[in-house]
Amino acid sequence: MPALNEELSLPHAVANVLQVFERFSLEGELIIVNDGSSDRTGEVAVELAGRFSCISVLHHSTPQGIGAAFRDGLHAACGELVVYIPGDGEIDAAEILRYITLMTDVDLVVPYVQNPEVRRWSRRFLSSCYSRIMCLTFAVALKYLNGTVMYRRAILEGITIRNSGFFYQAELLIKTIRRNYLYVEVPYLQQRRIDGRSKSVTFKSLLPVIKGYFNLIDELYLHGNEHFVVAPSSVTARKRQKNVSSTTGNDL
Repeated sequence: MPALNEELSLPHAVANVLQVFERFSLEGELIIVNDGSSDRTGEVAVELAGRFSCISVLHHSTPQGIGAAFRDGLHAACGELVVYIPGDGEIDAAEILRYITLMTDVDLVVPYVQNPEVRRWSRRFLSSCYSRIMCLTFAVALKYLNGTVMYRRAILEGITIRNSGFFYQAELLIKTIRRNYLYVEVPYLQQRRIDGRSKSVTFKSLLPVIKGYFNLIDELYLHGNEHFVVAPSSVTARKRQKNVSSTTGNDL
């Protein structure tokens, strides 16, 4: 759970996640990454960790970006599955965790916003243009690239997250799908922020996205090495092996 200056929203976001853990009987861990906040976000996170044993806190001394927060949280995670839930309260954790049973058949659950009207029209327009450009450029067919994707942690090993900002979401999703890991798209509802305004659509955040876009083109098309090994513990690997065994058996 990345959090930058979310002292008012963080307790609500954390309470939501813990309630969803209980609702779905999940033995989950919640890693809060205080991304160099200038308010009391870090203190609030530590207070929450002191009350709940499943919560741990990482601190960045200065803001490093949501991608860096996800990357550090991923390295600290112990579970088989990982998912990013924002600390601003925009996402009900149940909207993604209710699909956890699908992970028996896929390695990624990719959500798309079912109620875009909760956002300003300008953000909806930018999001639509962004998705179209990304899908055309990188040959993927997705409704949305910036959602709270649920990943099998094993498939992320060996993938370098180069973007420290918001573009990391698209970068990671594109890299895993281009490796032909099995995925499913699901609808989810987005909530309005509890406090403040989104940090994702600002001029300051737009420049790193543009830079990340061209860097990803360079990495995948100009200097890319598409040779990789599918994670042995992934559903994708198990199903491929099962298909090979089945085909071999039929040939005998």
